Amino acid sequence: MQTRLTKLLGIQYPVLMAPMFLVSNVAMVKAAAANGIAGCIPALNYRSNQELRKAMTELQAAEICYGINLIVNKSNYKFQDQLNLVLEFKVPFVITSLGNPSKVIEACKPKGIIVFCDVSTIEYAHKAAALKPDGLIAVTNQAGGHLGPLAPQELVPELIRLFPDLLIISAGGVGDYKSLNEKLELGVDGVSIGTVFIASEEADVCIEYKQACVDYSAKDIVCTNKLSGIPCTVINTEYVKKIGTQQNALQKLLSKNKTLKKWFKLWTYKRGMDTLYNSAFDAGYHNVWCAGTTIEYIDAIRPVSEIVKRIVGKK
Repeated sequence: MQTRLTKLLGIQYPVLMAPMFLVSNVAMVKAAAANGIAGCIPALNYRSNQELRKAMTELQAAEICYGINLIVNKSNYKFQDQLNLVLEFKVPFVITSLGNPSKVIEACKPKGIIVFCDVSTIEYAHKAAALKPDGLIAVTNQAGGHLGPLAPQELVPELIRLFPDLLIISAGGVGDYKSLNEKLELGVDGVSIGTVFIASEEADVCIEYKQACVDYSAKDIVCTNKLSGIPCTVINTEYVKKIGTQQNALQKLLSKNKTLKKWFKLWTYKRGMDTLYNSAFDAGYHNVWCAGTTIEYIDAIRPVSEIVKRIVGKK
C-alpha cells in the first residue's frame, strides 16, 4: 500500500481520516496516527481561536502527521485567523474546501506546508490545479456530508489523466478493505474516509448520533440542501422526514434574488450549522445527523484502532 501519499506524509497506509464537521477531534487524530493513517480536523470545529490554538498545541506536541481543514469561502469569517494559526504552527498539511484556495496555497507553500484541495468537478479541478497545490481530493457522489455530482469512476480517472504531477485522493465510498482496494485500483494515491469514524469511541458526539450510524443503513441516507444551501447527506431521521430535504418556494426565490441571495445564503448556512451542532452533542427531537452511505459498514461503536484495521485488512 505504498503510494505517493504515504511517502509524502510518512504514513503506513494511503488513508486520510476525513475532516468531519463537529465530529473530528484531537483524540481521533492521535488514534489515526497511532494506527498508520493521518487525520484532519476542520478549523471550524473550534468556536474560538484559543480553542483551535490549544488543539494544535497538543497535536504539535504529539509529533504526528495531522491536517487542518479550512473553509475558504466567504461564509467563514474566521478564515484569516485560522490561516494565521496554520502558518504559525507549520501544520503538516491543509485541506481546503468550498471556495478559492489561492490564499492558502500562496501562504503555505513557502513554509513547506502541504496543501490538498477538495474538488468535485473537472472545471473546478482545472482552477485549483493551476494554483499548484500538492494534490486534489476528488469529492465524489459517494462522499458523506457535502458531496459531488460525479461517480468515482467518472471523476477520478479523469483527474489522474489531466494532472499526473498532482496526488489524487478519492473521497467517498470506502468503509472496509474491499472498498479501499476498489478505489486504489482506480489509480489514486490515497483515499479520504469519514463516516465510519463517526461511530468511534474517540468521537465526542452524543451516543445517539453514533448509535444511529449503527442502526441505519445506506438506504436511509438522503441529500438535503436546507442546511447550507449546498447538497449535503444526512440520516433520514423522523425529524428530517418531517421538515423535508428541499427548500420551499420562498426559500428558492430568495436564493436566486440578486439583492438578497448573499444574505439568505449566509442565514441558511448559519441556521443549518447551528442545527447540526445542537443535534451532534445533545440528542433530542431535532435530530439532523450528517453521514454518508458508508454507514452500511458500521455494525458497532468501536475504537479508531479497530476501524482502521478493518479498512486496511488487518482484521
